[in-house]
Amino acid sequence: MHEILLSQGRGNSKSPGEFRRSQNWIGGTRPGNAQFVPPPPGKVEECMSQLERFIHDSDTPYPTLIKAALVHVQFETIHPFLDGNGRIGRLLIAFILHHDKLLSQPLLYLSLYFKQYRSEYYRILNQVRTDGNWEAWVDFFLEGVEQIASNAVDTAKRLLLLFQQDEQKIQATGRSASTTLKVFRVLCERPLATLNQICESIGISFPAASKAIKQLEHLNIVKEVTGQQRNRVFAYQSYLNILNEGTENT
Repeated sequence: MHEILLSQGRGNSKSPGEFRRSQNWIGGTRPGNAQFVPPPPGKVEECMSQLERFIHDSDTPYPTLIKAALVHVQFETIHPFLDGNGRIGRLLIAFILHHDKLLSQPLLYLSLYFKQYRSEYYRILNQVRTDGNWEAWVDFFLEGVEQIASNAVDTAKRLLLLFQQDEQKIQATGRSASTTLKVFRVLCERPLATLNQICESIGISFPAASKAIKQLEHLNIVKEVTGQQRNRVFAYQSYLNILNEGTENT
């Protein structure tokens, strides 16, 4: 996971896929004035081995949500990589909920909640480490799950309403609506797509897909986002706007 995550972009020079071999710290300019100092590099493999056994322990007394909460704290406390620990730690939550069949798809992400309450998040993590206050962390974590799940349901309802309204616009165009609707439904599944991807998805010709896209542009349902003449990408912008709400300043 870590190797894939850091294969490009931020952190790609920080030993992707390898446990750290040097001491890291959080906050401050050195371990001596840091807010938190993770275990020394010689202990990382042992700590991660224990965490792995906990994750896969079929006899654990904890419900899956609680297990995911505990795993996240322990992973962030071990801080096993030079970079990307926060991103991997947040992904672990979704993967555990999916693996233990609490979610049919790994679609519950707490990243936005942690960023919105960043100072509280770090404060409570440190309380666990210094005072063993696991209860405060579990309360905070479960409140986040409830908030994100509720928001996801609201978002899903708004997207369904958007799809219905835009489908009605397309149907009102008349005879050409059939192919345009097929292209539109591809964009409902993937709101960013090229013409080639659309053709492959529904088995239509390039000219037919291009004509349908032009109709969707005319209806202000999609827009081209690259500004290029070739390999153009079309976005179902209203869909993306709903998904992006609340993330602008995080």
